[in-house]
Amino acid sequence: MAAHQQRRPSSIRLARALAWIGIGIGAVELLAPRRTARALGIPGSAHLLQAFGAREIAVGVGILESRDPRPWVLGRVAGDTLDAATLLVALSRKQRRTGTAMLALATVAAAAALDLICAETLRTDNRPGDLPDYSDRSGFPRGVDAMRGAARAAHERRGAPQLAAAS
Repeated sequence: MAAHQQRRPSSIRLARALAWIGIGIGAVELLAPRRTARALGIPGSAHLLQAFGAREIAVGVGILESRDPRPWVLGRVAGDTLDAATLLVALSRKQRRTGTAMLALATVAAAAALDLICAETLRTDNRPGDLPDYSDRSGFPRGVDAMRGAARAAHERRGAPQLAAAS
């Protein structure tokens, strides 16, 4: 990995993946609302689906562009709640496409679970007190003072010629 690249925590990578998925779903809802509504068994909801699509895209862009994506991920959770409520209304009407709506509801529930997991890991990843403090450690097995001159002493014990003094 190049020195200028920084490895992202898995919670940030998950948030970015969820953002791209949301943007993709939002594009479908925004560009093909009637077909999507018909497939879900909620005909006549094209304008509602377009609004949901715009919300998905806005939240996705917010996650991608924000320094702290957690509030935007929580926005996804709120959106998942709206999506689930809409699908539950569709299921209560006992439309022909009940199976598709059930599948969509299960997908929304899985997305909500991932969003909640992501929001929680983003919260815990950003707590400054959670990082271990190694400022009192030198990296030497016996400490800096004990190691000072140890290489020279070991070299002399083996009977090797004298090392030149550092200038």
